[in-house]
Amino acid sequence: MHKTIQPKVTLVGAGPGDPDLLTLKGVNALAEANVVLYDALANEEILKYAPQDVIKIFVGKRIGSHEYSQEQINQLIVDNALTYGHVVRLKGGDPFIFGRGSEEIDYVESFGIPTFVVPGISSSIAVPAYQGISLTKRGTSESFWVITGTTSSRNLSNDIALAAKSSATVVILMGMSKLSQIVDLFQKESKGETPVAIIQNGTTPNEKIGVGTIDTIQEVVAEKKLSSPAIIVIGEVVKESNKLKGFYEEFLSKEIV
Repeated sequence: MHKTIQPKVTLVGAGPGDPDLLTLKGVNALAEANVVLYDALANEEILKYAPQDVIKIFVGKRIGSHEYSQEQINQLIVDNALTYGHVVRLKGGDPFIFGRGSEEIDYVESFGIPTFVVPGISSSIAVPAYQGISLTKRGTSESFWVITGTTSSRNLSNDIALAAKSSATVVILMGMSKLSQIVDLFQKESKGETPVAIIQNGTTPNEKIGVGTIDTIQEVVAEKKLSSPAIIVIGEVVKESNKLKGFYEEFLSKEIV
């Protein structure tokens, strides 16, 4: 007698890159998976928590290289759930922070397949934290913006111009290709001296960081050869990080001289 297939889908946030930042609930979901569909930004070490015989399908997207379109990924999730049972959709960071998780949930549920979400630690918060950058700090920053640098139409988000007018910390994901435009917007608000940190491959052994100001950050990026995936952090809290404070003290002393 064949066992009845019981399809279900669990969206699991894999965290920002360090596999130790996966939640226990994420580990438990992977342990019960029949199929895992995983992204480029999900650390492959995390797959060790899934059963040895689990079906693993890489569906990652990188700039200029898409293994599958979003529509194909949606269909793969449904097809595998109906065929094999429990599908874990492993997504970098948190699935609902620029992860298109809600689109995938909506599509799967349109087939009557039950869905569950395991939140992940968002890179927008964890990556700055690894560098000692507190996105909010009493007396310095009362709030923070998390903005996509590049919209689905490949344009710069209009929200960045609004954020540049505020005193908030600004965290920009997927913004490296638009860095010059971002710099222009902050310079128009007379914020050329505002501290900036750009962190590539945050929380991983391949992490690289460049720090400077709005006026200097493009030179820093060129010098350190920084590229995607990277997070841009703009605001006074950057120079108050214990890890980065020395750079800004030295930078300011040179300015005075």
